[in-house]
Amino acid sequence: MITRRPTVTVNVGGVPVGSAHPIVVQSMTNTDTANAEATAIQVAQLARAGSELVRVTVNTREAAAAIPEIIARLEEVGLNVPIVGDFHYNGHILLREYPETARLLAKYRINPGNVGAGQHHDANFATMIEVAKEFDKPVRVGVNWGSLDQQVLARLMDENTAQGSPKSGTDVMIDAMVISALESAQYAESLGLAHDRILISVKVSSAPELWQVYRKLAAQCDYPLHLGLTEAGMGMKGMVASSVALAPLLTEGIGDTIRVSLTPEPGASRKLEVEVAQQILQSLGLRQFLPQVTSCPGCGRTTSSFFQELAQKIQDYIRDAMPDWKARYPGVEEMQVAVMGCIVNGPGESKHANIGISLPGTGEDPRAPVYQDGKLLTTLRGPRIAEDFQDLLETYVERRYGLQEVRQ
Repeated sequence: MITRRPTVTVNVGGVPVGSAHPIVVQSMTNTDTANAEATAIQVAQLARAGSELVRVTVNTREAAAAIPEIIARLEEVGLNVPIVGDFHYNGHILLREYPETARLLAKYRINPGNVGAGQHHDANFATMIEVAKEFDKPVRVGVNWGSLDQQVLARLMDENTAQGSPKSGTDVMIDAMVISALESAQYAESLGLAHDRILISVKVSSAPELWQVYRKLAAQCDYPLHLGLTEAGMGMKGMVASSVALAPLLTEGIGDTIRVSLTPEPGASRKLEVEVAQQILQSLGLRQFLPQVTSCPGCGRTTSSFFQELAQKIQDYIRDAMPDWKARYPGVEEMQVAVMGCIVNGPGESKHANIGISLPGTGEDPRAPVYQDGKLLTTLRGPRIAEDFQDLLETYVERRYGLQEVRQ
């Protein structure tokens, strides 16, 4: 069992974030926020994929002015996913100039390294905190190593140089990130923002350094922490890097909300980053989002691609069905499904699943036994094995989890 690091609970637009609650999945749009229609469409796609918070860039007056329309469009289609405003450089101006936007956003993301330099730094930061207090909004203090507060970094570099055994540049940078985050959070509290209205993130793009900075931060505060490997990359590289980076921290109980920052293929949906985040949490046993499909990798016994196609069909079918299933069948996300390719492990894996099918391998009898709750249910034959198994799966879900719906 994973024991979560104790934190306070922060309410973000009705979504509780903290150790007493499930780890929250979030994502971010890449549309021009000023285009309210396109942004609302993408927010809806991410929310329907399972993103529980969605962040949008608020970088211009046009973007700030579009927030009320974006939220209105989402409400028209029955979505009330909390929208987080991502502010850099001019957030103190936009939040003051667009009070309706400030009121409607569920949370403000503030980067201490991008709120202004010198004497303007504290004043600009204070303005954003005053708006957060006025509208009772939580704030994420989000420190990134690519835009670290240079005043804090210079101070620590000078202190390090004066020491007899100076730290490495990386160690100093990690110290600077933690100090910048904690000093900013403490400054926000000194301005009157409640302790339970603050979350923190300290993002880097290297997994070992991510572990180091979050472990150090987690040991020094009880604020909820948002995890993410920034600039993780595209495709397989980004998925593997994010999984490697986040899993050790999550198993140590560190992290209350996560994002997988994938670079999408040109023109592709951003839903993949939500699905990867969900799978990381599900693989660690921290949350269940949809039934798990166990399928073998294939070998010389499975020269046909049929079992691969069936596994893909069943996985896609389950994901498409989940919005309806989740509403009608409580607990269905805990279901285990097996789609196996031959007799070596097929029957055994199928018996361990709630429902499973063992397809015939090369040279085996052209029949596919189906097991339900550990017992042989039936044997499928012929050209409609895929369709027949899908029907059996739907019947099983209705019978097994529909009974829970009736009891409630």
